[in-house]
Amino acid sequence: VTTRQDIQYHFVHIDDTPSLMRRLAAVGITTREACGNVVRNVTACPLAGVCKDEVFDVTPYAKACSKFLLGHPDTQDFGRKFKIAFSGCKQHPCGLTSMHDMGAIAKKKVVNGEERRGFEFYVGGGLGAVPYRAQLFNDFLPQEELLPITQAASRVFARLGEKRNRARARVKFLVANLGIDEFRRMVLEEREKLAADPRWTDYLSRLHEWAEKPLKPGVSLDGSERPAGFDAWYATNVYHQEQPGYVVATVTLPLGDITADQLRALADIAPRFVKDTIRTTVEQNLVFRWVSEADLPDFYKALCQIGLGEPNAGTIVDVTACPGTDTCKLGIASSRGLARKLRTHLSEASLQLDESVKGLRIKVSGCFNSCGQHHIADIGFYGISRNVNGYTVPHFQVMLGGKFKDNAGAYGLPVGAVPSKRIPEVVTLVTDRYVRERQRGESFQDFISRIGKKEVKTIVWQCEAR
Repeated sequence: VTTRQDIQYHFVHIDDTPSLMRRLAAVGITTREACGNVVRNVTACPLAGVCKDEVFDVTPYAKACSKFLLGHPDTQDFGRKFKIAFSGCKQHPCGLTSMHDMGAIAKKKVVNGEERRGFEFYVGGGLGAVPYRAQLFNDFLPQEELLPITQAASRVFARLGEKRNRARARVKFLVANLGIDEFRRMVLEEREKLAADPRWTDYLSRLHEWAEKPLKPGVSLDGSERPAGFDAWYATNVYHQEQPGYVVATVTLPLGDITADQLRALADIAPRFVKDTIRTTVEQNLVFRWVSEADLPDFYKALCQIGLGEPNAGTIVDVTACPGTDTCKLGIASSRGLARKLRTHLSEASLQLDESVKGLRIKVSGCFNSCGQHHIADIGFYGISRNVNGYTVPHFQVMLGGKFKDNAGAYGLPVGAVPSKRIPEVVTLVTDRYVRERQRGESFQDFISRIGKKEVKTIVWQCEAR
C-alpha cells in the first residue's frame, strides 16, 4: 500500500502483465494513469463520511473528479504527473492538500440566505527536491465549478507547463513562475472558453449514491472478555465514527506490506463485519469502516490469526517508507531497510516512550523525490550517498519539524546527513531532548523552531561525527 493510497504488486514478471491487467479489469480495476504524465489517482481522506470533524463527505467529489479526468483529452499532454487530493477539514492530515498539485478542502458558505457547498481550492503544491506549498486559488469554489475549473487548470498546465526539462515540469513551477494571480487569471479565462459539459454537474444529483451502509447495528463495546493484546490495539487502531456505535478499525501493515494469502484472508473476514467499506491510507495501512464496536474483540482475533493484529497505527512506531532500493531504480538508499530497523527499535521501546513522543510521525524516502513524504514528518529521512575514505557509504539526510497535521501544514528543516547505521541513535537523541526540554504543551514543531537550526544541528552532529 503506497503513500498515495494505491496498491502496488512488486516482482511481477513482464510476461504476466497482460493477464494481470485483464483480470483486474474484469473486477472494475484499472492500472491506467497509475503512472505517466497524467492525472494520477485522486486521493481523499480515508475517514471521509464518518469523521466527527468534517464539513461534509468529500468521497463523491473525489470519485467524480477521478472518473471525469481519467483519459480526458485535456489531461494527456502534461510535461509531468498531476496529483489531486480532497480533504473534509483543514485541521487534520486528511488529504494532505498542501503538498498536492491541486487540493480541495470541504467548505460551506451562506450565499443569498442559502447554505451552499464548495471548496477551499489550492494549486501548485509538491514535494521532491524543490518542495512548494500549495497556494490559495479560491477561498470558496462552488461545487458546481469544481470539475470545470479543474479541466481549465489542466488545459493551462498542458499548454504552458515545461515539457523539455522534466525536473521543472510540475505545475508548482508554472504557478511559481507566473504567480498565483496570473495563473488564476489564465485559468478563469480558459474556463470561459470551455463548452458546457453535463458531466460537470450530473453527479451532484446522485451524491446519495455514495452513502455507505453498515452491515450490523451499531452497538457499544460491552464488558465481555477481551483477548490478550486487545487493549493496546484498541488504544491506537480504533477511531470512533460520527455515527454512534460504529468505529473505524485500522489494520496495521508494517512497511505497507501485505501478502496475497493475507489479502485473501481479509476478503473472507470482511463480510463478517462490514459491507465492503474498506479503504487504504496515506500511512500505508487499511481501514475497515462501519465496524460495530461490539464486534471489535472478534475482529481483532480474526486479524491476529492471519498475522495482522499489530497495534501502534498512527504512532511513531508506524514508520512510513517508499520502496527505495528494493525495487525503485531511482532509489539511493534502502528506505525500507531503515524503516524496518526503526520500527523494531521503537516497538521495543514503545512501553517506555513518553506520551509526547508516541504521536510523532517518522517517514523515510530512498532519495530526494519524497515518495515517502519525509518533508511532512516530525522526523523525516531521505537517502543520499557520501564518499568516506574512498568508499561509498549510505547516508540519510535528516529532516526535522515537518507537520503532518493541518493537511501537511509545514515542511521539515534539513539539518544534516548521518550514516544509515546511526539513524536510530538520531531518533533517540532528538526525542529525548524534546522530552527533557519542551515547554508545557509545546509541540515538536514549535520546539524545533524555538531551539533553532544551529542547536538542532549539534544534536545530529553527535552522530555525524562518529
